[in-house]
Amino acid sequence: MRPNIHPEYREVLFHDTNADAYFIIGSTMHTAQQKEYQGQVYPYVSLDISSASHPFYTGEVRQASNEGRVASFNKRFARFQRNR
Repeated sequence: MRPNIHPEYREVLFHDTNADAYFIIGSTMHTAQQKEYQGQVYPYVSLDISSASHPFYTGEVRQASNEGRVASFNKRFARFQRNR
């Protein structure tokens, strides 16, 4: 193998902000942030969703909006429509 062409593989701290869960996973991801966790400093990546908070893995049912995009737009901007 050629030297100096592979990204650095290291332990990275991932934080699921929805579930407030932390994961230490080996990764080549680059980040400028660092955070101390369990007495060690790790590169830090914040996540919106992971297996700790995703409905598929947790079994939770979330109610999505049943209203379509056009209906939502019409409802929001109804006062601007011209009288016909």
